[in-house]
Amino acid sequence: MGYSDFGFREYFRSILGIAVFFLVFLIFTPIILFLLLISFGKASNLVVEKIAPIMMRPTMWISGISFDVKMHADELTSPAVFIINHSSTLDVLTLLALGLPKIRFVAKWEFQYNPIFLILGRLTGQIFIKREKSDKAIQTLKKTHQRIKRDQLSVMMAPEGSRKHPGIIGPFKKGPFRMAMDLDYPIVPIYFEGNRDLSKGGTMITKSGKVTAHIHQAIDVSDWTVDTLSDHIKEVRQRYLDWAGVEDDDVRPIS
Repeated sequence: MGYSDFGFREYFRSILGIAVFFLVFLIFTPIILFLLLISFGKASNLVVEKIAPIMMRPTMWISGISFDVKMHADELTSPAVFIINHSSTLDVLTLLALGLPKIRFVAKWEFQYNPIFLILGRLTGQIFIKREKSDKAIQTLKKTHQRIKRDQLSVMMAPEGSRKHPGIIGPFKKGPFRMAMDLDYPIVPIYFEGNRDLSKGGTMITKSGKVTAHIHQAIDVSDWTVDTLSDHIKEVRQRYLDWAGVEDDDVRPIS
């Protein structure tokens, strides 16, 4: 998606939205740090559940993005391993805007190159992994299991790993599903509708429009085994293909 996809007004509006995004982080960072310090870190849930969604509102409003959450279940299952389809930089905004209870995000290691994301991410207990090194990524996730179970935290992961993948829905990695099995947590699929249409490129430049987060029924993994894992992952990925309205290309899960 390049400049030719935008009118000047829409392009300017998106650039202004990006500026507001970083300005909001600069304003809120000392406030969040103060809350974390005086609470000895116990305000982490308040930050991700209440403050983060408030921080996203100005950026979305200025960028002309309408964000809606649609529940396809009677109630939100928590704690759980939440999974999303990942194909846009806009996913960062919509993830934070969700305000899920006691959630921790599994993010790429490179996010820490931004000092604000590094400080806030580490102090609020987010999980950073090196995606290109799957063995080390799995080790990092396993090290967090005790803390996650002890504090009854939920985890947010993208099975595709990166937004750069073939097709509308890329191949799913096994990490999120292994983690759900290890934690004995259900999996809650979230399908972002509209993110890819509004922002396909590697920048935060977006078109104006509507984004909907579809939160679906939890998937019980208590009877999953290592031998059946690949088939279960394929079934979950098929759901995303159906929601996206695309054909199954029979991509097998990868480690």
